Amino acid sequence: MKKILSLALGVFTAIGGFIDIGDLITDALIGARFGPALVWVTVVAVIGVALYSEMAGRVAVVTGRTVFDLIRERMGARTGLAAVVVSYLVNAIALVAELCGIALAIELLTDVHYLLWVPPVAFLAWLVIWRVPFEKMERVYGLAGMALFVFVVAVWHLGPDWDQMLHDVTHPSLPFGEGLPTYFFYALVMLGAQMTPYEVFFFSSAAVEHRWRARNLTEVRMNCWVGYPIGGILAIGIQVVAYQVLMPAGIQVEHLSQTVLPVVLALGKVGFALAILGIVAAVFGSTIETLLSSSYTVAHHFGWTWGKTARPADASRFHTLLLVTLLAAVAVALTTVNPVMVTIYAVYLGAAVLPVTYLPILVIANDRRYLGDRPTAAWPMPSEWCTWSSCWSERRPHCPC
Repeated sequence: MKKILSLALGVFTAIGGFIDIGDLITDALIGARFGPALVWVTVVAVIGVALYSEMAGRVAVVTGRTVFDLIRERMGARTGLAAVVVSYLVNAIALVAELCGIALAIELLTDVHYLLWVPPVAFLAWLVIWRVPFEKMERVYGLAGMALFVFVVAVWHLGPDWDQMLHDVTHPSLPFGEGLPTYFFYALVMLGAQMTPYEVFFFSSAAVEHRWRARNLTEVRMNCWVGYPIGGILAIGIQVVAYQVLMPAGIQVEHLSQTVLPVVLALGKVGFALAILGIVAAVFGSTIETLLSSSYTVAHHFGWTWGKTARPADASRFHTLLLVTLLAAVAVALTTVNPVMVTIYAVYLGAAVLPVTYLPILVIANDRRYLGDRPTAAWPMPSEWCTWSSCWSERRPHCPC
């Protein structure tokens, strides 16, 4: 039972990271516009984020240190600072979108304007980080987020032609009026929405806070390869149900209510209630992850005392940055900025900075000086090999590669 419950971290990370407000909007938008023609991107994203989370988690459990702690040491202060600045900005913009996303979901349930819900949601997020233990936080929001399987149930309830659906998924084609540049642009957008860097940094930092060590490598891998596929199934469910309902009606997704609409049509009030529960839980989980990651990355780089489990008096700079980031996000949200546009910009920026945030992880995870006999199995780098990544990371001015 203890081993099973330990998977809660991966499920929580996957649902809170893979199914955030950016993914909810993007999946429905792409499903309504392209149908299942971009399901393959979700498969790629699941494999990619699981691989990188496993790398970051393995670095954490083998060395007892987080990725950003090692990036500065391994790749220099400038490279480390660039990665920190980019990651923090992406997290800060995403945090605004997450807070607005929760408020919009509650507005659908209560008919009270979403801006009135932003401050209470932010206060609750701060309270959870400050007072709720990691284990309870992971299990409660991870399990509540499973309510999003109502989207998968809705797909089944609508009774699609499964043979045709399988053909459309395995033989993607462009809808009438769409071009290849637009198709691949949205493929990149979806990749950015589903491979958000903060989920990898959160998983790495949480593994250190859990005090996992090399003996926990199996748990790390199980968390990655069980949790993220669950998130991928939910994302595909949202895309497919939007394809079934919204695409034939010619509806373009511009609001969270349109993401929920297919579930309401398929399952009625019960489906609506479960969809709202799942959305609130998943997006609240992503809010926690984003907020913690924003402080984690900065604290790791500058060597501050950090951690959700650390007393505020002992990690004052970490908790101060966390609170300032949260207050700034609330202030931006209350300017009445369009939350959907903020979400879209956060997704675009996340896609643009993927190489900056993920390449250092690849370099660290392949360095035998840190990982010893446990480097990344997918990209073995024996000392006699000369590769572009080893030359770049070791700053060889005249590389023979």
